[in-house]
Amino acid sequence: MKIALAQLNYHIGNFPDNISKITRSIKKAEEAGAELVVFAELAVSGYPPRDFLEFGDFINKCNDAIEEIAVHCNRISAIIGTPVFNNNKKGKPLYNAAAFLSDGKVKEYIYKTLLPNYDIFDEYRYFEPNREFKTIDFKGHRIALNICEDLWNVQDNPLYTINPMDEVMDQKPDFIINIAASPFNYHQIDIRTEILERNARKYDLPLFYVNHVGAQTELLFDGGSLVMDRHGNILDEMHYFKEDFRVYNLEDIEKDKVIRGITNTRSEIGMIHDALVMGIRNYFSKLGFTRAILGSSGGIDSAVTAAIAAAALGPENVSNILMPSRFSTDHSVNDAVQLAKNLDMPYETITIEKGFTAFEETLKPLFKDLPFDVTEENIQARTRGVILMALSNKFGNILLNTSNKSEAAVGYGTLYGDMNGGLSVLGDVYKTQVFELARYINREKEIIPENIITKPPSAELRPDQKDSDSLPAYHDLDEILYQYIELRKGPKEIIEMGFAEDLVSRTLKLVNANEYKRYQTPPILRVSSKAFGMGRRMPIVAKYLS
Repeated sequence: MKIALAQLNYHIGNFPDNISKITRSIKKAEEAGAELVVFAELAVSGYPPRDFLEFGDFINKCNDAIEEIAVHCNRISAIIGTPVFNNNKKGKPLYNAAAFLSDGKVKEYIYKTLLPNYDIFDEYRYFEPNREFKTIDFKGHRIALNICEDLWNVQDNPLYTINPMDEVMDQKPDFIINIAASPFNYHQIDIRTEILERNARKYDLPLFYVNHVGAQTELLFDGGSLVMDRHGNILDEMHYFKEDFRVYNLEDIEKDKVIRGITNTRSEIGMIHDALVMGIRNYFSKLGFTRAILGSSGGIDSAVTAAIAAAALGPENVSNILMPSRFSTDHSVNDAVQLAKNLDMPYETITIEKGFTAFEETLKPLFKDLPFDVTEENIQARTRGVILMALSNKFGNILLNTSNKSEAAVGYGTLYGDMNGGLSVLGDVYKTQVFELARYINREKEIIPENIITKPPSAELRPDQKDSDSLPAYHDLDEILYQYIELRKGPKEIIEMGFAEDLVSRTLKLVNANEYKRYQTPPILRVSSKAFGMGRRMPIVAKYLS
C-alpha cells in the first residue's frame, strides 16, 4: 500500500485556497499510485483558528469544505483535520477531528483526546475531549489515527491521566498516523523527534507524522513531517519551512528501509533565520502586502531585520529610512547606507532635526528650564515613529519593528516611537542571538558591514550614549532573562547560578514593571519556547518582583 503525506501551508479561514491546495494534493497522490493521502491537523480551517471557532458559520464552512473535498476521494482515500460540531447535549460545542474520507464521502471521524491548554495553546477553550477509542480499518490494515498532542503523554512528567495509544492497542493496530500542528521554536524539533521516537519504540509500530508548515501571524510552523520505523529510526524527513509532498510504500516502512533519513542539518541560528524569513514572507502574502519599510539606524538590530526582510520579500521591496539626529554619528549613517547598497535596497535619508526642534519649541513654555532627560530622548524616537508611520500610510507599506527581545524584556524602547510597527521581527530574539544572526547572514560574504557588528550598541539619543550606560552586559542580561522568561526560575535560583543579587533584582524588576509596554507592541514572530505575546500572559497591575 502506498501512503502520501502532504505538508502544506494553509491560510486560516481561506477556504477556497485551502480546498484548492488539498484537492490538488489528492489528485497528485492519486496519479502517483497512492491509496491514502494524509493532511495536517485542522487543515481545512488553518491553525489556530482561535475564536473563529465560536462562529457557527465558520464551522459550517469547514463542514462544507470537507464535503467538497470528499467528492475527490473515490479512487483514493484521505485523512484531513477539521473542526466538527459536538452533537451531544453536554460538553464543549466542538471536536478537533480527523476526517477519514473514502468512496466520495466521510466514512469516519477520529476525535482528539488530549487538548493542550498551555503556552500558545488553548484548545480546551473550544473542544470537547474524545472518550471513545477506535482504529481505522483500511485495505487490510488497522490504523491508529490520532491528532498531535495525543502522542505527547509519553514524557517523563505526563500532563494527562490517559494515553490514547494505550486505549487502542488491544485492537492491534499495524501502524500509527499522527496529524499535527506543532509550532516551531529552536528547541522544538529535538523535543518533538524524541516524543515520536518514544511512541514508535513503546508501541513497536511504524509511524507517519504530518505537520503544518508556514506562518500564522506570530506562530511559525516548520514542517519536518516524517516517517519512522518501529524502532524509532527516521526513515525519511520532509523539508523544513516549505511545502513538501512525498509518497511511501508501506512495505518499505515495515521493513525498516531508510529512504532519505534525517535531512535537517541546519544550525540552531540557521533555523531561527529561516523561520523569521518564512514568518515575514507569509505575514505579508497572507495579508496581501508586498512592500516593507523600516528605520535603518546603522545599528545591528535594524541591519539584521533589513537583511531578513530582503530575503523574505526581495530587496527591492524593503525601503530603508535613515533618520539621523543631532546625536547621530557619521559612521552610523555611513554603515546604514553601505548595508542598503550591499543588499541593493532602496533608502532615503530624512533628518529629524526640524521635527525635534519644533517639539522642543512647542513644549518649552511648559518644560521651562528643566534639564534634558529621557523625555527629549523619547521625543526623538517618536519623531522617527511619526515619519515612518506617515510613509507607511501614504504608500501602503508595512512597518517592520526592529526591537530585540532583550530590549522588549526590560523596556528599553519608546512607546509610539521605535516600538511602532505592523510586525516585530526580532522581538523573540535576544541581543546575543542578533549578533549570531548577523554572523550567519555574513557566512558567505559581507552583507552586514563589519563595523555594525563590532561597534558598541547605542540608541544615539544623547551625546556618546551606549546601551551599556543603561543595561548590564548583554551576555549577562540575556542569560538572566532566559532563565526567568523561558525557564521560569525565580530570583533565588538565578542568584545561586552566580549572578549578583542586585543585578538579578534590577533585571527582574525591569521585566515586570514594563509589562504595560509589551501589551502595546506589534505581533512578535515566535522562535523560542516562551515568546512575548499570546503564549505569555502576565498582569500589568501587579507587585510580584516589581
